[in-house]
Amino acid sequence: MKFIIPGRLPGLNDMINAARTSLYKSAELKQTYTDLVAWYAKSARLPHVVQADFIITWYEKDKKRDKDNVMAGQKLLFDGLVKAGILKNDGWKQVGDITHRVRVDHDNPRIEIEIIEIKAS
Repeated sequence: MKFIIPGRLPGLNDMINAARTSLYKSAELKQTYTDLVAWYAKSARLPHVVQADFIITWYEKDKKRDKDNVMAGQKLLFDGLVKAGILKNDGWKQVGDITHRVRVDHDNPRIEIEIIEIKAS
């Protein structure tokens, strides 16, 4: 199963800058993007999974952000999947392997999340 989030998520530098500004700004950023991920996951009508592997393909509009900076958005992805009820938790028992791919798509930046179920509910 797969779902897509249009655009991009904040990177590690964005999260660090928000935290340096204020705890409220950091919490607001996390809440906003966790809610966004949850909304797209619910809209995709994904079923609950007990345990899964994940392939996350990050399509950036350009190569300005370092790959490790981009991939930091996975925290928001997994928190959003928990909030949407797709995962019970984002711990070791629920999240298997995570594979990241970073590509460039100037016209359509997005995140594609493929969920490969290991254990069904």
